[in-house]
Amino acid sequence: MNTNTGTAISDFYVAGISYKKIEAETRGQFAISTEQYHSLLNKASAFGVREFFVLSTCNRTEIYGLADDVSNLTDLLCTETAGTLETFLSASYIKKSEAAIQHLFEVGAGLDSQILGDYEIIGQIKSAVKISKAKGFVGAFVERLVNAVLQSSKAIKNQTALSGGTVSVSFAAVQFIREHVQEISKKKILLIGTGKIGRSMCKNLVDYLESGDITLINRTPEKAKELAQELGVAFAPDEQMDEMVALADIILVATNADQPIVFADKLKTDQRKLIIDLSVPCNVEQTAGQLENIRLVNVDELSRMKDETLARRQAEVPKAKAILRIYIGDFMEWCEMRKHVPILRAVKTKLKEMHSCRLYLQQNTLPNANTALGEERIQRVINGMASKLRVQNQRGCHYIEAINDYLATGSD
Repeated sequence: MNTNTGTAISDFYVAGISYKKIEAETRGQFAISTEQYHSLLNKASAFGVREFFVLSTCNRTEIYGLADDVSNLTDLLCTETAGTLETFLSASYIKKSEAAIQHLFEVGAGLDSQILGDYEIIGQIKSAVKISKAKGFVGAFVERLVNAVLQSSKAIKNQTALSGGTVSVSFAAVQFIREHVQEISKKKILLIGTGKIGRSMCKNLVDYLESGDITLINRTPEKAKELAQELGVAFAPDEQMDEMVALADIILVATNADQPIVFADKLKTDQRKLIIDLSVPCNVEQTAGQLENIRLVNVDELSRMKDETLARRQAEVPKAKAILRIYIGDFMEWCEMRKHVPILRAVKTKLKEMHSCRLYLQQNTLPNANTALGEERIQRVINGMASKLRVQNQRGCHYIEAINDYLATGSD
């Protein structure tokens, strides 16, 4: 895909909704599954979208891309969401050009995460871009931008303590259990879902809770079995989920279904239960929270937890932003140089034409004028012109100067 990088900045947008303005239940209406993502890729060209990727997590749904207008992106996105375009627009933020670029850098750094410094977002960005790239919707501009975001995120992780300590949504769930459940060692814990969040959740349960009674369930039983054997916990087949829900004292749901899989009528019991729903959209029927003896918690409630680790992370924000300024500056400089590619290419073509001109060959006293030596001289002149354009954009002047430079080197 040949995107004109020189004009790409002005055509680059992000439109999204996040935890900052919209609660989890409504965010769930705009969650994009893998199947829906592929459908968007099939429709994108018809909507005038040139490059794009969608970031859909428990905290946000965002579409980044190149288009003539942001409406091309929002209209495309909402063809696959349960929520309407009107609802999305009423709650969304829209950023363009440099503001959109900075937003992506901040998201990748964990500065815009629901739990500050949550490093899991970087893997989600990689996965989203990989899907779009496979379908030809990631060109030079977006690929360079995302690579810069990944590099800056890595630098922040290595040079600051922004992601230090063990704070993430899954660890916040562990902290919540610690604070609200007594005699944890005697409780039966059920974890439904063993994807990325579920795997992280299970490791935190094993590492930080004194409970040997943990059971995993996954729609694909092989994945649950594999993780259970790796971490030394139990697993059960998906068809036993209702039975296991009834027995469990603590239930954690980390699936990516587009509708509830744990229902209130399966929870009517005298047994006290804590249910933590880490899914967006919510995968536990919301009426379950109204039942006696049932405490239902979602990701928004978990994110409000504060501790010393988060306070230390907050102190690292200025350092992280200083690193971002460097990487954003480098990316903007690259974009500025890409604007000059057409004129550099045109000058190089002209110099090649001059080099093969019969009159020039007759007047040129340099031996082997029509060989690779001529190519070397041309490239040297182009490199010099590129350096001057970087300092001062006077294309016409540099064009004439480049030709004069080339003619002058002919008699060296």
